[in-house]
Amino acid sequence: MNYPHPIIAREGWSFLAIAVAVALAVHFFADIFWAIPFWGIALLVLQFFRDPPRLVPQQTGVVLSPADGRIVAIEKTQDPYVGREALKISVFMNMFNVHSNRAPIDGIVTKIEYFPGRFFNADLDKSSLENERNALVIKVGDHFVTSVQVAGLIARRILCYVKTGDILMRGQRYGFIRFGSRVDIYLPLDSRPLVAIGDKVSATSTILAQL
Repeated sequence: MNYPHPIIAREGWSFLAIAVAVALAVHFFADIFWAIPFWGIALLVLQFFRDPPRLVPQQTGVVLSPADGRIVAIEKTQDPYVGREALKISVFMNMFNVHSNRAPIDGIVTKIEYFPGRFFNADLDKSSLENERNALVIKVGDHFVTSVQVAGLIARRILCYVKTGDILMRGQRYGFIRFGSRVDIYLPLDSRPLVAIGDKVSATSTILAQL
């Protein structure tokens, strides 16, 4: 189990503190009836920033899901960050998913590229190349795996905590996207997908593909 962070993601501490403070103020200076919606908002913030530990599969040659969500694309396409044909698997995260991003494989970070962009609905295919995004290229043996954080319609902040040259362990927390988004994984073309479009996946614990 790889989990060096709090169960409530640190990215949400300030949001949660503000939401609870407002709910408490309304509760004490008005009454509980008026405070109910504000406590509801505080609960929504709490669930959005939860970041539970996950068991890490130990099979060799597997690629783990970097995010919670739903599979919205499995296709052969161009990996623009490495310049190769690749198998792309995309995970769409809605407001109710865990939004921390975790390393899909063991490997070394060889490249990080950030692209400012637009904020289309992350469920749309065009969001992969037109939205704000941050690409992380990881080398494992002779293979490259590219994990791309993509901002969504509501998301306005992509956070990445690793740098070129860092060694990642599968399941390691490496970033966060606030308020709805998508992660695209580009794999070697001969990788074998182990999920289907529409499947619900969990970061770290779901195996996406076999290299």
